[in-house]
Amino acid sequence: MVQENKNNFNVKAKKTISNFVDHLKKVRTGRASASILDSVMVNYYGAPTPIAQIASITIPEARMLVIQPWDKSMLAEIEKSIQKAKLGFNPASDGNVIRIVIPALTEETRKDIVKEAKNTSEQARVSIRNLRRDANDYLKKVLKNHEIAEDEERDGLEEIQKLTNDFIKEIDTILEKKEKEILEI
Repeated sequence: MVQENKNNFNVKAKKTISNFVDHLKKVRTGRASASILDSVMVNYYGAPTPIAQIASITIPEARMLVIQPWDKSMLAEIEKSIQKAKLGFNPASDGNVIRIVIPALTEETRKDIVKEAKNTSEQARVSIRNLRRDANDYLKKVLKNHEIAEDEERDGLEEIQKLTNDFIKEIDTILEKKEKEILEI
């Protein structure tokens, strides 16, 4: 029971970390990154489809994305979807490819983006703490029902706390790395 509870906590906490990392991938830095377009869906013959599934996305320069659709008739639709997504980009098409120049971030914009990333990291930490509370409550409940001994409960609580500390440390490390990336000029 204690091991099962720990495993359950571990799986949910890793999912939280994964969601946090996925969210940070969408955060703009000063550089071009194909993951910036992950949230953009294109109407591909009636079905909303991610750009990466209907075109190749390359990064020829540090601040430029080039999108080359496999089906040229989708060029206008892709361009429209990028503009609708309100990412702050102005896509330019030459009939074969779409070029997106990533504008340089101002100092103020960088600070706002860092603040947003910190808020997201705090949400991830709170989520981890909530998972810890649920795991601890479960251990207390099974102790109360005499399904485990007190020393098993104590050991379980200590293990959950250690895991919680490790996951929060991991969130902080990821945030620190992203913060450096955002503030880098």
